[in-house]
Amino acid sequence: MPPLGLCLLASALEPQYTVEIYDGVFDEGKSLQEKVLAFSPDYIGFSIRNIDDVVADRPVFYIDRIISDFIEPVRKISSVPIILGGSGFSIFPFDVMRVTGASYGIVGEAEDILPQLLNCLDQGLDCSGIPNVIVGDSGLIWEGYQLRFMKDVRRGLSEIDRRIDFNPYRQKGVYSIQTKRGCSHGCIYCSYPLIEGKKFRMRDPADIAEEIAAASKRLGFVTFEFVDSTFNDPKGHAEAICREIIRRKLKVRLRTMGINPRHASGELFELMTDAGFTQIDATPDTASPRMLKALDKGFNLDEIRKMAELIRQYDLPTMWFFLFGGPGENEETLKETFDFIDEYVNPEDLVYMNAGMRVYPNTPLYDVAVGEGLIRAGETVFHPPFYYYSVLIGKKVLDQKINEAAKLRPNCLPALATVPPPAMIQEALAVRASQNLQEPMFRTLLRIRRVWTANGRL
Repeated sequence: MPPLGLCLLASALEPQYTVEIYDGVFDEGKSLQEKVLAFSPDYIGFSIRNIDDVVADRPVFYIDRIISDFIEPVRKISSVPIILGGSGFSIFPFDVMRVTGASYGIVGEAEDILPQLLNCLDQGLDCSGIPNVIVGDSGLIWEGYQLRFMKDVRRGLSEIDRRIDFNPYRQKGVYSIQTKRGCSHGCIYCSYPLIEGKKFRMRDPADIAEEIAAASKRLGFVTFEFVDSTFNDPKGHAEAICREIIRRKLKVRLRTMGINPRHASGELFELMTDAGFTQIDATPDTASPRMLKALDKGFNLDEIRKMAELIRQYDLPTMWFFLFGGPGENEETLKETFDFIDEYVNPEDLVYMNAGMRVYPNTPLYDVAVGEGLIRAGETVFHPPFYYYSVLIGKKVLDQKINEAAKLRPNCLPALATVPPPAMIQEALAVRASQNLQEPMFRTLLRIRRVWTANGRL
C-alpha cells in the first residue's frame, strides 16, 4: 500500500513548509540517512501504519525494526524533534511513545494538527494544549490529549505518484483513493472508529472522480483501490461515485475493500461493473447468525447470502474474509460458516480464514476479555499481542478445525498460508505475462497452488 496519509499531510503542509517524503516500503531504511543529510530537515515525522502482522501463530512485531532501521539511524545524524503518527501509532500512542522516546505524537488525523504543532514549535511555545497531540519530555510522557476530527475531508489531494517513486507499486500495488472517513458500525474488535471517528464524513463524488481522472492521465493504466473501511456506506455514496466515473467515461480498473451486505443491491453491482471494478473484498467475518450478533456486525445472514448471489451474478472476483474464534464461537457456529462457503462462495475466489481475534484497547472485545478474566482491566495488549479465543472452543480445537476446512477446500487459506512462497509468486508473474492475464493475482496464485499441492510441492 502506498503511503496515502503521508502524501495528504505533505499537501496540507505546503506551501508553508518544504516537505520531503521517504518511502521505506521497498528501500527498508537503506538510504534514509543519506536523504536526511541531503534535506537537512527542521522536523522529522514517522508514520507507523501497523504494530504487528495480526497473525497469532506467526507474530511479527514491527516496532523493533522501525526503531532499529529508521528511528535510531536518524537520531545518529540529527537532533531535530521526532514526531510520530499513523494508524498503528494511533491505536497504541502511549506505548509507542515510550519505546521510541519520540518528541511528539499525533493521534488520528493530522492534516489540521501537524501545521499547528509545527507553528507552535517554530515559535518555541508550549504545545501540550493542541488537540490530538502527545508530548514527550525528558523521557516522560504527558498522558492526556483531546481527540478531534476534521469536519471537512475534501481539502487537498494526495498526488501519490508526484511525491514518491510510484513505479514499484505498479506491479504489486495500487493507487489508493479515500472516499470518506469514519465508521458508524460497532464491530466489537475494530479500531477504525478509534482512528477515524464514528461518523461518516464523505468526499464529493465529483472530486473523487476528478482525482482518479487526473492520476490516470498522469500514470496511464493503473489499478485504483478505494481504501475506506466499507465502500458502500452510507447507502447511496458508492452509487454516486460510480455514476460520476461512468458519466466521465473514465476507462479505469477499480477495486475496493469491504462491501457491507446490508447495502448490497443489484443497482450497486451493476454500477460497479460499468464503472470498471475488477475485484472486491467481502468481509462478513462470519456466516453464523449467532456470531453476527456476538460480533455486532449490523447485518444478517440473509443479507450476506444476497450479497454472495450478486457477486456470482455479476462475476466479480472476490476475496472473502472470515474471523473465527470470537465470543460464543463453537463447533456448530464454525460449521454454519463453512456450510455458507460451500454453498455460496465461488471456488475460484479466495477465502481468508483467521483464527483468533487481535484485541485492541478501547474496544468492546477488550472489555469482553476483561470480563472473562483473560486480561486485567487497564492491562496493555501492545506487546506481546493478545488474541481472543472463545472459551467454548479454545485455540487448539479452533486451529484444528480451520486446518481441516482448508484441506477440504483448496480456495480456503489459513492466515499462515496466505503469504505465497517467492517461487510461486515468480511463477504467477511469468504466467500472467506470457498469457497477458488481467484477472486478479489471487486467482492466478490459487490455480498454481492447486497444481503445487497435487504435485506435492506444498
